[in-house]
Amino acid sequence: MTTAAATSPFQIPNVRLFIIFRVLFNARFYYPVFSILFLDFGLTLAQFAMLNAVWAATIVLCEVPSGALADSFGRRNLLVFAGSLMVIEVALWAFVPLGNLNLLFWVFVLNRILSGMAEAAASGADEALAYDSLQQQGDIADWGRVLERQMQIQSAGFVLVMTLGGVLYDPDLLQEMFSFIGQPWQVTREVTLRLPIYFTLATAILTLLTTLRMREVAHVESSTEVSHEQPVSSAFRLVWQAGRWIFNTPFVLALMLFGLLGDSVIRMVLTMASQYYRIIEIPEALFGVFGSLLAMLGFVMPSLARRLTETRTPLFNLLLTAAIILLGLIGLCFVWPWVGLLPALLLFSCMFLIGFFLSHYLNQATSSEQRATILSFKGLFLNLGYGGIGILYALLLAFLRKQTEQTQPELAEEILKNLVFVDSLPWFVAYFCGLLTILLLISYKLLRKQKTPSPREP
Repeated sequence: MTTAAATSPFQIPNVRLFIIFRVLFNARFYYPVFSILFLDFGLTLAQFAMLNAVWAATIVLCEVPSGALADSFGRRNLLVFAGSLMVIEVALWAFVPLGNLNLLFWVFVLNRILSGMAEAAASGADEALAYDSLQQQGDIADWGRVLERQMQIQSAGFVLVMTLGGVLYDPDLLQEMFSFIGQPWQVTREVTLRLPIYFTLATAILTLLTTLRMREVAHVESSTEVSHEQPVSSAFRLVWQAGRWIFNTPFVLALMLFGLLGDSVIRMVLTMASQYYRIIEIPEALFGVFGSLLAMLGFVMPSLARRLTETRTPLFNLLLTAAIILLGLIGLCFVWPWVGLLPALLLFSCMFLIGFFLSHYLNQATSSEQRATILSFKGLFLNLGYGGIGILYALLLAFLRKQTEQTQPELAEEILKNLVFVDSLPWFVAYFCGLLTILLLISYKLLRKQKTPSPREP
C-alpha cells in the first residue's frame, strides 16, 4: 500500500537520511591504519586480538535483541541510540590520556563494547525505517534504486576515507604538504596519532544529528498479538516469533544460509588479502590503491544487482553469485603474479551482490512489524558464519603448518607462512562447494513447495 507517492524515492526524507546515515556511520578514518593505530597507542598484538574478540562478541549478543527493540520501541529511537553510542565510543578514543597502559586497555575495552552495541543497534533498524517509509510514501518497487544509490555513495565515501585516513596518519607526508604550501607547522607522530580519530568524531556527531532528523513511521501492518503488550515483553516475543518464522519459511532460511556461506568465505579471504597480494608480488605501496579499486566496484555492482532482481528469479541470481564466487576461489589457487588480482577482484565483487540480494529479497518477504528483527537475524547469521569459518581456518592453518614443518623443516619462517597460506587456498574451494551442495539438496524440495517472490513482487 502506498500513499501520496513521491515522484522519486529520494524525495522521501527518511530515505535520504538512511543513505546519509549509512555513509557517515561507516566513515571511519582510522580504517586504513586500524591495527597499527592500536599498537601505536601502546597496546600489544595479543591485546588487540582480545579487543576484536570483545567487539565481535558484543555484536553477536546484541544483534537480534536490538532488532526486536527497534520493532517495539521504534526504529528511529534505536538509530538515535546508535548515533549516541558512536559519539561516546569515538570520544573515549579521542581524549583518553596516554601513558597509563592499564587504563588505556580498559578504556579500549569499553570503546569496543560501545562500538559493537552501536553496530548492533543500527543493524536492521536503519533499513527497516527506510523501507517502511518508502512503502508508505512512495513505491516499494524503487527499493532496488535506493540500495543501488546507497551502495554507490557509500563506496565513494569509503574511497575518500581510505585515502584521507592514510594521509592523516603519515607525519612525513603531512610535513611535506605543509612545507609545499609554505606553512611552518611541525608535524609529529604524536600529532597524527589522533587525527583520524578526530575526523571520525566529527562524522560521529554528524551521524547523531542525522538520526535526530529522522521521523518514526507506523508499521504498515498492525500486529494484534503484540500491540497490547509492554515494549520489553513485545521485544522478547518478536525475537521468538521472528526466529520461528525464519526456520518455517524455506525461502528466507535458504537465503540467510546462502548469505552466511558466501559472505563468510569472501570475508575470510578478504581478511588475508594483504598476505595474498604479497605472494602474487604486488608492491605494498599499492595495497591501499587496490583497496580503493575494490570500493569503486560499488559504483558498478549494485546497478548489475538491481537489473538482475528486475529480470531474473532469486534462484538464478543466487546461483550466478555462487558461480562467480567459485570462479574467484579457483583462480586464487593459481597465485599468478599480478594476474592473480583478477580472481580476487571477481571474488570480492560478490560482497556487493550478496548484500544487495539479501536486503532486496528479505525486505520483500518480511512484514513491517518484524522487519528490523528479521534484518538483525541476518546480521547474526553473517557474523556467526564469519566467526565459525575463522575458527575452522585457524585450525586448518595450524594443521597445514605442522604438516609442512614435518616434511620441510629447513624452511625459513616467512617462506613457511607463505607456503601454508597457498596450501590453504584449495580448501576454500572444497569448503564452499561442499556446503553449497548440502544447502541446495536440503532446500530444493522445500523451495519447490513455496512460491518465491517474483522480481517485482513485494
